[in-house]
Amino acid sequence: MRKVIVGGIAVLAASSALVACGDAPDESGSSGGTEAKSDFLPCIVSDAGGFDDKSFNQLGYEGVEAAAKELGAEFKGVESNSENDYAPNLESLVSEGCNIIVAVGFALSAATVESATANPDLHYALIDDAADNDFDGKKDADNVKPLLYDTAQAAFMAGYAAADFTKTGTVGTYGGEPFPTVTIFMDGFRQGVEYYNEQKGKAVKVVGWDGENGTFTGGFEANEKATNAAQQLLDQDADVLLPVGGPIYEGALTAIADSGVEAVMIGTDADVFESDPRTQEVILTSILKGMDISTQEVILAAADDKFDGEPYVGTLENDGVGIAPFHNFEGEVSETLQGELDEIRAGIIDGSITVESYLKK
Repeated sequence: MRKVIVGGIAVLAASSALVACGDAPDESGSSGGTEAKSDFLPCIVSDAGGFDDKSFNQLGYEGVEAAAKELGAEFKGVESNSENDYAPNLESLVSEGCNIIVAVGFALSAATVESATANPDLHYALIDDAADNDFDGKKDADNVKPLLYDTAQAAFMAGYAAADFTKTGTVGTYGGEPFPTVTIFMDGFRQGVEYYNEQKGKAVKVVGWDGENGTFTGGFEANEKATNAAQQLLDQDADVLLPVGGPIYEGALTAIADSGVEAVMIGTDADVFESDPRTQEVILTSILKGMDISTQEVILAAADDKFDGEPYVGTLENDGVGIAPFHNFEGEVSETLQGELDEIRAGIIDGSITVESYLKK
């Protein structure tokens, strides 16, 4: 059964707390008797991870929440439990009179395009997909704005940091499924390690992804498969792990704790150190994807009658992607690392350092 969340200016903080605790209400809430200042209604539908995944879906939700607060408006969110929920959930939001619907994730692409085609006067934002389901290089619906992120750029920096930090000379990565929006992290990570080796004359090894084949859990759930995937990398002597795929990072957290080895991990999408305090002893850094900010901005533009369907691509240059602080490991990374990362960031932005990704092919 889908979960419906209704926010308003009087309950934004409360609904945020519910999401953080993973306990969203099953039925619609209320605005607590507070009259909304705006009748513009932004809406969001999650993928199967739900809004409390402390990562991908939660960032999108927080962007809608922030936009609604700025507008003085209510907002509606519907959680999907499986792919079978995508189309019905979108239809339910259309029937609610939403002015813009944010669909979180490439898995919703087909259902979103279908809904957008049937409702040409309604605006849509599609996170992490170009809305090109026939792969002809063009969007399939003019009223969909793709929100894309060249996370390979930030992952390159994280890979460099991982290579500099490793004590075993081996780092590893695993993903949920081999979709481009997953492997873009793994590609950038691998390229960053390779760049480190070239610059330092080292031979740090990457396990779990060779650019074509790698270790995948087959889904995006925090389950035994995620733990086993992480353990496979630890068994290959990796002491820095990059799990890519929302809550599958919990598998790395479990594997590291159970094995007793000295290893750290790198988060994705959100600053996982902040979003999940359980990780704080093992999070080296996180690869950030500014989904919350870009989601907020597209909603505010739509509310101001300035919606456009041109794809947004988050990069290091526009702060759409980045890496988080080293937090508890600030005193354990090399003294020169941050300066080197600053130079790499500048080089990626000015084009003197090339980072390949599917967004540039």
